[in-house]
Amino acid sequence: MLSRKILYAFLTTVFLFVMNSCGVKYGFTGGSIPEGMKTVNIQYFENIAPLVYPTLSQNFTEALKERIRNQSRLSQVNQDGDATFEGFITEYSISPAAVEAGTDRAAMNRLTITIKVSYHNKINPKDDFEQPFTRFKEFAGNLQSAQEETLGKEIIQMLTEDIYNKAFANW
Repeated sequence: MLSRKILYAFLTTVFLFVMNSCGVKYGFTGGSIPEGMKTVNIQYFENIAPLVYPTLSQNFTEALKERIRNQSRLSQVNQDGDATFEGFITEYSISPAAVEAGTDRAAMNRLTITIKVSYHNKINPKDDFEQPFTRFKEFAGNLQSAQEETLGKEIIQMLTEDIYNKAFANW
């Protein structure tokens, strides 16, 4: 019985060691940025949505700058970059996603943000695009303002990832 416990402990240790040492890690940072591309210009994304969240434009613009700074070798410039991102926030909305049984109140709501992005690539103009990116998160019907800000940040992170991937990873 003791030898079985020792054997079990030994095999478990070996298994855990093998699982930790034999991993393959894939990363998409850097994407497929053209060789000659050195600079990027990220314009301020103005909020033209009917419902305005006061800090959304600043938060989104800074998050996109940060993602490109952290995941690429590109230097950010104020004008005339090898690539340019510009656009508008066209939607910031809270809508009911599920109605509570027996009442007309929303049990779940959906926060949706849409960004219309124009990307211009001077190195490979065929990679230019202009398209909207939309993401949403659902939340309980009794949302507090601090939760709204947290959800907004989560959605912004998803949007910047989508935009980065479209521009540099061809997703």
